[in-house]
Amino acid sequence: MSLSTEPDAPAVSPTGAATFAEVPQVSTPGRIALRRVRSSKGAIVAFVVLLIVVLTSLGAPLYAHQIAHTSEYANHLSDSIRIDGKETNVVSYAGIPIGPTYGSKFFLGADGNGRDVMVRLLYAGRTSLFIGVVATFISILIGSIFGMLAGFYRGWVDTVISRILDLLWAFPVILLGVALGVATATDGLNIWFIHIHSGSLWLPSLIIGVVNVVYIARPTRGIVLSLRERAFVEAAVSQDASGTKILRREIFPNLVTSFLVLAPIVISQTVALEAALSFLGAGVQPPQASWGTMISDGLDKIISAPHLTIVPSLVLVATILSLNIIGDVVREALDPRGTLRAAEGDKR
Repeated sequence: MSLSTEPDAPAVSPTGAATFAEVPQVSTPGRIALRRVRSSKGAIVAFVVLLIVVLTSLGAPLYAHQIAHTSEYANHLSDSIRIDGKETNVVSYAGIPIGPTYGSKFFLGADGNGRDVMVRLLYAGRTSLFIGVVATFISILIGSIFGMLAGFYRGWVDTVISRILDLLWAFPVILLGVALGVATATDGLNIWFIHIHSGSLWLPSLIIGVVNVVYIARPTRGIVLSLRERAFVEAAVSQDASGTKILRREIFPNLVTSFLVLAPIVISQTVALEAALSFLGAGVQPPQASWGTMISDGLDKIISAPHLTIVPSLVLVATILSLNIIGDVVREALDPRGTLRAAEGDKR
């Protein structure tokens, strides 16, 4: 048996043409992660459910105007609809709304004010998802800045930022959200250059985003503390690179994967927190619809019209469960060693 350093000779195809052996494709970390996500049936189901919720919510105006022929705030207290050949009041004289008709109008019935529940449900989805995405972006933006500064500079900077995070961590999330929501419910928010009126969706988005900052800043700080000791960072420091340049070019690119892992989980927490605050009256304010306000509005008719509470509750649970499943699968795919979980520490 002899060893040869010559390159592989071209193989000859049945037609006589010379062909070279195919070079195996290198599996990048991104392809490996995508393959892991695709292999999870639970993640595929969760993604389909979430996609349906997102697309139907985005199509709320189209459904309302072209199919249901109504609007989010349209009141049909005095209207009637034909059900099984019988003319029926949308809201009875006893104040009980009709249940699901599964027709073009009032597909999921009406509420106590005669509004189409299906239309309200879709608009509520737009509201809840908007707040979830915007609040998560705010949390990642502020939390990543705090976490990178604390982990990189350490010393007194780390001490000050950590004590601020400890202060946020000490308050129960619901109580802190309710306190901020009630404080800004009447006059809105007017701090320096920030001016948000009380009925704006940006207000609960900002409140929830600030409340959830600690969930981003703490794990970011832990990861940056680890990256701070890596050779490539020490090499940049030895070349007298500024702290800003090191954070921008060396640290931040290594945090992108962590933010991708955290995003679905934080969005699910944000949607759940928004529903809780709106249910308690400290989040989205009437007449705007969110899943939390719909559940709250239906409580007083839980016996006579259970669909008012059951329908938004099921959609809320399906959305949060889907986001959590996707988040867990993405974390296992992108963070197989569990470094992010170790950096997160104990949850509240």
